[in-house]
Amino acid sequence: MEAVKNVLLGILLALFAAALLLFPADAAGAAREGLSLCLTSVLPSLFPFFVLSSLCVSSGAAEALARLLTPLMRPLFGVGGAGAGALALGLVGGYPVGARTAAELYRRGAVTKSEAERLLGFCSNAGPGFILGVCGSVLQNQRAGAYLYLVHVASALLAGLLLRVVPAGRAAERRAWTTPAAAKRAADFPAAVRESFAAVWSVCGFVVIFAVVLRLLTLALPEGAADAPWYPALLGFAELTNGALAVRPGRAGFVLCAALLGWGGLSVHAQTLSVLDGTGLSVRWYFPGKALHAALSALLAYACAGMVY
Repeated sequence: MEAVKNVLLGILLALFAAALLLFPADAAGAAREGLSLCLTSVLPSLFPFFVLSSLCVSSGAAEALARLLTPLMRPLFGVGGAGAGALALGLVGGYPVGARTAAELYRRGAVTKSEAERLLGFCSNAGPGFILGVCGSVLQNQRAGAYLYLVHVASALLAGLLLRVVPAGRAAERRAWTTPAAAKRAADFPAAVRESFAAVWSVCGFVVIFAVVLRLLTLALPEGAADAPWYPALLGFAELTNGALAVRPGRAGFVLCAALLGWGGLSVHAQTLSVLDGTGLSVRWYFPGKALHAALSALLAYACAGMVY
């Protein structure tokens, strides 16, 4: 099996290299567009939330939140109250703020490893700005944007409830990570800014490379593919923004857009892996959680599409 994976990877890399040689101008143009998107959208929208995420954890706010919300979060989602911070920031900050907050909570000992891994399954979500602004405009219906956000939040919470079946972490695991030095550390604003800036640029790297890959992929598709009903789904499976922009107005587009928002796209998943680097956290519940989020989003969107159109 490992040999087969290596062969497939080699073939993909060879195809990518050949495409770069055949279409250098298109690849360079896509990279420029990706960098422009980073400077005009990704950096301004994510950076403040990354800093806020770091400060919430390092200042001890997560500990206070845990004491307050554990009676609510643990019965519903099987995590301590500190996990509410990752859920809230993920719902307002967009991808991958929730995942990074969960990782920060785990690093500082506010949640156990099993709790952090469960949080990854439902706390990394699209932000309201993207859903209301981009999706609402594409669907040519601002009410559709509002309903999409409600569907997105509701399906994320439902996914969290369903992931509750994952066994809770052992008490020993929590004691090993909850230490006074970690829980009581004062806020370090310069460190939060420095680390958040580096993390955002790591995310931007994936935005740029996926912009290039998608441009080369579209060049390889047959003529007229952009008019095919599967085209937005293909783009959105790989990269959320391009997929959402290709959706057509109407009920079908509304349901598809909801599913794409729940899934997030391979680009978002790569960004999530980058913010988890060095934590030791597994994504065993992240990918099932995103697939579940997409399915629940499509079902809820289908159920309420009649109230939008």
